[in-house]
Amino acid sequence: MEIPKFDAVEKTRFHDVTWVPEISSTNTVLLERARNGGSEGEVIVADLQTQGRGRRGRTWTAPPGTSLMMSILLRPPENTLSPSNASLITSALALSALAAVDEMTSIKLEVKWPNDLVVDSPNPTLVDGDPGYRKVAGILTETLVQQNAIEALVVGIGLNTGWGQVPPELELVATSLDVLAQVTVDRTELARKLLQHFETEYAALLEPTGTKNLLRKVRKHSATLGKRILVHTNQETEMKSIQGHALDIDEAGRLVIESDNGDTQVIAVADVEHLRLDAR
Repeated sequence: MEIPKFDAVEKTRFHDVTWVPEISSTNTVLLERARNGGSEGEVIVADLQTQGRGRRGRTWTAPPGTSLMMSILLRPPENTLSPSNASLITSALALSALAAVDEMTSIKLEVKWPNDLVVDSPNPTLVDGDPGYRKVAGILTETLVQQNAIEALVVGIGLNTGWGQVPPELELVATSLDVLAQVTVDRTELARKLLQHFETEYAALLEPTGTKNLLRKVRKHSATLGKRILVHTNQETEMKSIQGHALDIDEAGRLVIESDNGDTQVIAVADVEHLRLDAR
């Protein structure tokens, strides 16, 4: 079956969109292009990834044609983004996906810190093992850094679009847009709309007040803020867990929490669980 495609998105920087039936990882291949001089605005969309990756090297897989798997190459201008706040790109793409999904399906997704897009659990009476939400997408941002400055950045998204039905083993974990909306979701049109919204969000982020405006929207659409959470962080060679409440997201995109012992902590990289007491 021929893959539907577009080569560019008008009135955006996304001038070189490549569609492939199969690839190891859209992020990996685009990072290699970046190392070899690839220009900002290059995009790869895949029907199937054989070595898809999530955060911390986790495997990310999906059957052919059931998810929108897309990565984008960016080269932020000097003095706009730094390695310490590169995660703001994750937030910009997350907001773009929320807008595109809402436009096509009216589904209201939220952003679970740091990089997941989720929807509330369909069952108001939670059962054991139900976190109160279902994952619909994950985002991975990776950077090439030279002399403490970003040389290039690749941000990728895996967005569940066409599962048909949720496998029993994932019923308490994840879902897809077609299951939620009860309609077929056009991946090609979703990709186009996502890139259109991302052009707007990315350009706005690079403005002097961009970080402030982006974070205002991220807080508005956060599934994590205000929740009681369990945070798992790597401390050298051991995992450390902290319970507390999610208070804020700071200007570097880090999560600010109040731990149960009353301390305020800032978390840059971690896995976060929403504890059932406050799950919706």
